[in-house]
Amino acid sequence: MSNKEKNLTGYGVLYDKGKPLSIDEYPFIHEGTVKSEWIDMNGHMNVAYYVRAFDLAIDIHWAEIGITSDYIENEQCSTFSVECHITYQNEMKVDEKYRIISNILAYDEKRIHLFQTMFKKGSKETIATAEWMNLHVNLKTRKVCGWPRTVLDNLKKVSYSQKEQEWPAEAGKRMNIKNPIFSVK
Repeated sequence: MSNKEKNLTGYGVLYDKGKPLSIDEYPFIHEGTVKSEWIDMNGHMNVAYYVRAFDLAIDIHWAEIGITSDYIENEQCSTFSVECHITYQNEMKVDEKYRIISNILAYDEKRIHLFQTMFKKGSKETIATAEWMNLHVNLKTRKVCGWPRTVLDNLKKVSYSQKEQEWPAEAGKRMNIKNPIFSVK
């Protein structure tokens, strides 16, 4: 259990639905430092560790909306990633500090569409982005199931605080080259 998760009561923080979250209260910010073992032969952070950094941020965010280790153990439900798209826009080097901000693009009773942006700490320059589709899954049946009420309430509250934000330019895009080798049917 993470230190941040230990500070949570029950299955996550139940946010007050009556007011938007201030940036100080905003739960979906994660900060870290590029580790030496994350550096590849090119002298920068290897692609796999961008995914790792984004994944670490998501784990903390799940806890903040109610998907804690206690919840997973007691309720036998968790989240599964079913799709991910990463863009790499700049380099990160050893010991550089990063900040990841995550946004909820959409959610329903069983799914969540997340978008994350990585910045060098103290900068507004985008380093990388990650877009995810996750499902809520019953671990006993291995089937998709609905979010519990507490999580839905928290998703509603957090998404309410984000509703004025613009759709990220990188979200929903696909890779494309004009003359593909394989034909598209």
